[in-house]
Amino acid sequence: MLFLAATLLSSTPAAEANDVPHRKHFVSTSLFMIANLLPNPPSFVQANFGTRLTKRDVLIVEAITWTYDAPLGIPWGPEKGAPTNAFPGFARDVGVGLAYQRFWWEGLFTTIHATPFLQTYHDEDGKRLATGFQLFLTARLGWRFDLFRKRLFIEPSIAATAWPINTNLPRAFQREEDRWPGYFLAEPGLNVGVQF
Repeated sequence: MLFLAATLLSSTPAAEANDVPHRKHFVSTSLFMIANLLPNPPSFVQANFGTRLTKRDVLIVEAITWTYDAPLGIPWGPEKGAPTNAFPGFARDVGVGLAYQRFWWEGLFTTIHATPFLQTYHDEDGKRLATGFQLFLTARLGWRFDLFRKRLFIEPSIAATAWPINTNLPRAFQREEDRWPGYFLAEPGLNVGVQF
């Protein structure tokens, strides 16, 4: 009888029983993949797998590939996208990286990413010129909006990126790269995902 009374007193109230379930894992991607539908697409693909280490701490594995035809450090403004700043060809990046995400309050989060990229440099006809390595670092601030009982989410964010290691660029690519900083501020992000 005493056991039954203790069980009833310690049971979860009905309001808490209907709370949203805790979801430990997620898969996500960037909504910016829609840019692949534009003329001269970046061939950008991103797939993430995340797991919660604690209620606030998340570890994420990211697989990313994309192409770009100008230095990444060109700041927002008229110089960005100007044909005079383009490479004489393009770079193709392929990498798998790690990210650590920390939730601070409600949906407010910060994330740090480190992605090593294998880079191939191509001329304007698509012929491979060289292969290099880039270490791409990102610091991100954003907000997670949970939808449908935390089954889905959307994460708008803003980031600062840097690439302290960037090797073996062909000479003409390196000349363009040297004109700009090895970082980029105010990079927007917009990830969507499914939690399970």
